[in-house]
Parts: sequence; structure tokens; C-alpha cells
Amino acid sequence: MPLAPVPQTDRLQYLDVATRRIARGMDLDETLRELRWAAVPAFADAIVIHLHDPLPVGDEKSAAPVVLQLHSIDRAPEARTALLMPHAEYADVTERIQPVPDGRLAKLLLAGQPAFGDADDIGPAVAELLGPAASAPGTLPQGRRLIIAPLHGRHHVMGTVVLLRRPDRSVFTGDDLLVASQLATHTAIGVQKAVMYGHEASVADTLQHTMLPSSLPEPTGVQLASRYLPASKTAQVGGDWYDAIPLPGNRVALIVGDVMGHSMTSAAIMGQLRTIVQTLAGLDLPPHEVLHHLDEQAQRLGSDHIATCLYAIYDPISHRLLMANAGHPPAVLLRPNGHAEVLRVPPGAPIGVGGVVFESVEMPAPTGTTLVLYTDGLVESRDVDVGTGVEALRTHLQSTRHGHRLSSLERLCDRILAALAPGPRDDDIALLTARFEGFPPDSVGYWHLDPHPLTAGQARRLTRRVLRRWGLDTLLDSTELMVSEIVTNAVRYASRPISLRLLRTDVLRCEVTDDSPQVPRMREAEPGDEGGRGLFLVDRLAQRWGATRLSTGKMVWFEQRIPKEPPYHGS
Repeated sequence: MPLAPVPQTDRLQYLDVATRRIARGMDLDETLRELRWAAVPAFADAIVIHLHDPLPVGDEKSAAPVVLQLHSIDRAPEARTALLMPHAEYADVTERIQPVPDGRLAKLLLAGQPAFGDADDIGPAVAELLGPAASAPGTLPQGRRLIIAPLHGRHHVMGTVVLLRRPDRSVFTGDDLLVASQLATHTAIGVQKAVMYGHEASVADTLQHTMLPSSLPEPTGVQLASRYLPASKTAQVGGDWYDAIPLPGNRVALIVGDVMGHSMTSAAIMGQLRTIVQTLAGLDLPPHEVLHHLDEQAQRLGSDHIATCLYAIYDPISHRLLMANAGHPPAVLLRPNGHAEVLRVPPGAPIGVGGVVFESVEMPAPTGTTLVLYTDGLVESRDVDVGTGVEALRTHLQSTRHGHRLSSLERLCDRILAALAPGPRDDDIALLTARFEGFPPDSVGYWHLDPHPLTAGQARRLTRRVLRRWGLDTLLDSTELMVSEIVTNAVRYASRPISLRLLRTDVLRCEVTDDSPQVPRMREAEPGDEGGRGLFLVDRLAQRWGATRLSTGKMVWFEQRIPKEPPYHGS
């Protein structure tokens, strides 16, 4: 609220209160609002504020000319003269000003010192700021009832403030000029702070989002949705992250983590840990081994960097979920029957502690199950401990059981945030949700085959039988040929049974897995070679193909586009 008029003898007390109010502003509008409330009516009856457009950021000086843009006008209710009318009723105050080079206003801005309205040659500066009407007789109050105070930051002009008093009020004195100078100085500092705060917040937000997935993958058999909300009261970027990484065999890794602290260092460590996790995921390690190696790498980054992480793998074919936890808040599972359950996976110690054994826990994940992963900002605040917050999340999810399978994950994310984080946030929030759809059993063919010379023929017969059952006769010849080539290569190097898996989704996918770590490479076959041409055939016939090294060997796979059925035209 505005300060009450202050007696002349209480200037120091007024100045202390006023500058404190101005200093507490966190953004530009709040800082200038506090200035207006501090100045009117306690010190002046009207105030006109112009700001540099655009407001300068940093210490570098710009070669561009200074341009001032009207920001706001405020007045006391008793101020009735034309000049002191509200902005909506007084249109002559100049909206946008480019001070005349070497003019009185330009010199005033350069000097950075306030001046009375009756100072020598001040008229042109007043006219530039308040418009031509300001020079009309009777428009301005007579005597020292106007002060122009430049808003001068450390290296830049930030704007100007014009303070006016009505004719029936005492004139400004020399001490008042010092008060105006202090108000302008503290306001300029506040404006500069607000600009820097906004700039840093924008940079932090951009940095955070560049380190998070630009989009989530769309793996077959699972729906994904995510949200990230930065903390409300800090411009420093946090270390929260999430990720979803496709794995061999149509599986998907689901990760959420949190580097402790809010700083650019936390963000940098988060980026490194996320990259390490992506690399480890490519090795197809179980969750507890991923966390073990992540912990080792984190210790190399420095002993003072601690993070929590939860790593899960969903297999849409077996409908199973494998999960390990490194000191992170527990995941919540919403089952198809509407029951929400907090998953009690052994939490382990945070990443970076060292010497900790992590444990993977396997559990069923039936079709329609929803997994919710999050960081502690969702469930913990100054007033709510983690345990209470986790239970609130579980209760909220269970309350959505009516029709939750029909509700989109995007809507579920919004509802979770609206229920648990409706207002200002003390911490960042990362939220990752996954709804498991799985593969129908009749869309999967899976066999273990002993490696011997007749295995390729057996694989061709199994492939032919399944493709005919699926009505994919047009793909029989090409698929049999590619299966035969890949299985023959696997038999050559395998010492244990190989696996053959066929999957029908929007494409036909074939996967052959064996225990040899040697990944096949295409090479140019010599004229006399008996082999070496198999991968060229696969490369020519398949829509896509690849080879992935696994912790237990390797997988070679290929995909073919399923032909669309011709339209039925009737008889």
C-alpha cells in the first residue's frame, strides 16, 4: 500500500522505509510498483516513469541510441491539475522518446543527477518527457514542484522518473532532491537486478530444457507422457531429469533422477549423468548394474556431487517390470483395477556415495497398468515431508480409478500437478508416466533353438507357419530368406541355444539372439568366398535392420513393412 505523507523532519525514516520497499521487489513490475507506492503521496503527488527500451543486460555498453518508453503514471487522489491526471486521461505524456543528441535531456541522463523543474535550460528536457503541453502556461505547478531523476545503473541508463507536487503543497527542497536521488538510485539497482534475474531465469530455463528430452520416444506397447516444472523462486537451474530409452526386444528403460542442489554445476552434473545412463542403457545391463556403474562414474566427477536415480525396464512381451533404486522417492503403480501401490523397491544409497550394492526387483506389469515416476519436488515441501507427499500421490492416483484407463496420460500428468503442486514451488519437479499396453500373445512368436546345422531349416519352417497364421503370405519368401541368413550366422558362433522371436505390430520384426558378443558387419565378399553375402541380402530386403551387443551376447534384428490390405469394393 502507498506510504502516508511524511513530515519534512522525518526524511531519513521515510527514506529507510521507502528504499527497503523498493529493494524487496523481485521483478520489474514489482520494483516499480513499490517505487510508486513509496513516492505517492508520501513524497510527491504524481510520478511518471520512463524506461530504457530495451532494458540493457550485462556490463557491455550499447552503441545504439537511448530510447525511453513510458512505463507507468501514478497520482494522488487530490492531484487535479491536467498534468497530474491519470495516464488514460492525459494523452500528452510522451509514450516513446529518443532524446535529442546533445540536448538537455540527453545531458541530464549522461550526468545521472536529479534536477529541479526550474533549473536552467530544463524546459526542453521536461517537454521531451511530458510532451509539448508541459510547456503551456499553467500546466506545470509553479516553483520547485517538479524533479527529474535519471535511473542510472552501474553501466547503463535504465530510465527516468518525474516527480510532481500540486500547487497547494510545499515545494521541493534541496534535501528533497537528495531523497529523490536515493529513490532513483535504489530503483535503478532494483530494475537492473530484475532485468538480470529475468535474463538468468530465461537462460536457466533454456539450459534445463536443452538437457531434457526434446520429445519422448513412441515405443510399441507403452504410452509415455512427461512434465517438467522449474522451481518458482529461483533463477538457478536444478538437477532434475527424466528419460525414456528404447532397448532391444521392444523394451524401454524409464529413468528419473535428481542431482542435489540448484546451480549451473548441478545442471552440468545432471547432463553428464544423463549421458552416462544413456550409454549404459545401450549395453542392455539390468537396472542394478546400470546404477552400480553410474555410481562409479559419479565418483570420478567428484565426491561432493550426490544424486538420486530410479531406473526401470519394461518388457511389453513378458509384461514384466524390472526396477532398481538409488535413494530416490519410490515409484507409484496404478493397477488396472484402480488400486494404487507404492513400490517398495530397496532404495539403496544415492549415486556418488560409493561402495553400495543395488538390487533389481521384478514385478508383473499387466496391460493397463500405469507407472508414475517423479522427483521429490512433487511430494516434498517446507510443510510436507516425503512420506506424507508420497501417500498423497498414491491416494490421488487411486481416486482417479474411475475411467482412468480412458483418460490420457497427458491429462493424468496435469491432474497430478494440479493436485500436488498447485502453487509456488520450492523445488523443481520432473514427472514421467508410462501406461503399459504390452503385446497381445497372438502377435508374438518365440522359440529357443539348439545351434546345429539343421537349425536354419527349423527356423524357416517356424517362420512360415507363423506368417501364414498372421495372413502375411506376401512376406513369406523375403522373411524366410533373411531369417535363414541370420540364424545361420548365429549358429556358426553360438555355444548355447539361440532365440528367434517374431513380433507383429505396425511392422513385422524379427530378432535373433545368441551368446556370441561378435556383432556382424557387412563386408565386400570376394568372388571365391562361399559366404559373406547374407547381410547384403538383409540390407536389400529389410526396411530396417541392425545389430545390438547385449550383456549376454548380441541381437540381430530386421523389420519389414506390413502391406496394407486392398480396399474391398464389393461384388
